[in-house]
Amino acid sequence: MSGATERLAGIRLVAFDVDGVFTDGRFYLSDDGVESKTFHTQDGFGVRELLRAGVAVAVISGRRSGAVERRMTELRVPHIVQGCKDKVAALEEIAGATGIAAGECAYVGDDIPDLPLLQHVGVSIAVANGVEQVRAYCDYTTSARGGFGAVREVCEMVLSAKGEPS
Repeated sequence: MSGATERLAGIRLVAFDVDGVFTDGRFYLSDDGVESKTFHTQDGFGVRELLRAGVAVAVISGRRSGAVERRMTELRVPHIVQGCKDKVAALEEIAGATGIAAGECAYVGDDIPDLPLLQHVGVSIAVANGVEQVRAYCDYTTSARGGFGAVREVCEMVLSAKGEPS
């Protein structure tokens, strides 16, 4: 087993940013102030498979969105943190409540606000459309862009490392 695969096999929690990771980074805002986002259905299947395999899942986002709350609730994501100013503290709270160490966590991000948390976890992952500073730091960069299957790619990578069918 390679070092990277071994580290992925030990992952017990995968946390994701939302904008630019679950989505392509764009959101639509109507004249009435209604926000909408686009999510990729295949990403949702990957999240459900992680949960089925006993891997905890969290989303930690700096923004608040009803669309995110609804989609993550549909997927039965147990840990949803929105409007977060300190992503490291948010992950530490989730990890503490679940008995999971930071080294057993992976985080998937795309932009500068994600760097402190990417530097804190056991496995750091950038999406293909992430900014250069994030991609340069991370252990792995997905082939797929955020909003276009990057989440599914990460889920399959973790499941494969754990010997789970995906």
